[in-house]
Amino acid sequence: MLNKFISLSLLALLSACGAGDKPAAPAAAPVASAPPPPEVEVITVATGDATFTQDLPGRVQAYRTAQVRARVDGVVEARLFKEGSEVKANTPLFRIDSRSYQATADAAKADAALTKETVERYKRLREINGISQQDLDIAQNKAKQAAATLIKAEEDLQNANVPAPLTGSIGRAQVTEGALVSKSGATLLATIEQLDPVYVNFTQSSAELSRLRHSVATGLLKRADGAKVELLMEDGSVYSQAGNLSFSDLAVDPSTGTVSLRAEFPNAKRDLLPGMFVRIRFPQAIAENVIRVPQRAVQSNTSGQFVMVIGADGKANPQPIKTGGMASTDFVILNGLKGGEQVIVNGLQKARPGTVVKAVPLVETMKLDKQLTAPAPSK
Repeated sequence: MLNKFISLSLLALLSACGAGDKPAAPAAAPVASAPPPPEVEVITVATGDATFTQDLPGRVQAYRTAQVRARVDGVVEARLFKEGSEVKANTPLFRIDSRSYQATADAAKADAALTKETVERYKRLREINGISQQDLDIAQNKAKQAAATLIKAEEDLQNANVPAPLTGSIGRAQVTEGALVSKSGATLLATIEQLDPVYVNFTQSSAELSRLRHSVATGLLKRADGAKVELLMEDGSVYSQAGNLSFSDLAVDPSTGTVSLRAEFPNAKRDLLPGMFVRIRFPQAIAENVIRVPQRAVQSNTSGQFVMVIGADGKANPQPIKTGGMASTDFVILNGLKGGEQVIVNGLQKARPGTVVKAVPLVETMKLDKQLTAPAPSK
């Protein structure tokens, strides 16, 4: 009886221990919250006036260029300027050995003084018939020749010190000290370029010019003031100062079908250098009551151009459009938008068709960008 009781007690104890070893039931997994909609920057399009612009490649040219050349024969004694510096007009640039020219000038000066004294003496003798009129004429001719020789000798002496013909930036010296230069060969010594202001030469298609003139003549577009033009640097940034359209060739180049144009830009900081490739953006015509969107908002696929717009349900969807010309950095929309639509400009990679997005006005970001890129105040 006692053994049976012990066996039952052990069995109960083992059952209790086995129940304690069982793992606890897993807790319920938390429900994952949906991610917030992606944020995109938008503009609300509206109708207004737009100035059609055209970007054309151009090349910078110095306002004036002067080649400094030798005007006398001789050996260069010294270079009197720093290469790449700014020089003022009439500043000495080179000094050529002038000893022979000094001696010639001294001799010519003495000869001119002697012939002048001879003429004065002959005039007194002629008054008393001491000489003939022919002798006086001969003496006067010799005096004139001596005076002309003196002028030439003094010019050669002066040209031995080579001056700057204009104010500008001087480049690399083409000769060194000890070099023999020649007047007959017009040896090139250096080149000076006036870089403030500068010219930018570019061309426009005559066919495009004709189409614009026709649109203006028929009233489809209004004529824009083309006197002011913009310059785009090689990195795409806009030059800080506007330029003036100063020249337009009325003839069409038969080989290229283009018209030559020239703009003038201030260049006090020497940001524009001769030979630099830039782009000129100038106004051509004005369109009234049109819609424009930033260039980066327009996308293309096999079906054509489109923009991503946000519907009333907050979802992004493509909207087919057709663009016209450019107004600065914006496309002018010919059809596809009526006004009032929210067009996505930044964040397009997050705005897949049918995706709910959060719209943020682009104007706030643009202001921030301007603050970040604004130049630091001068101290």
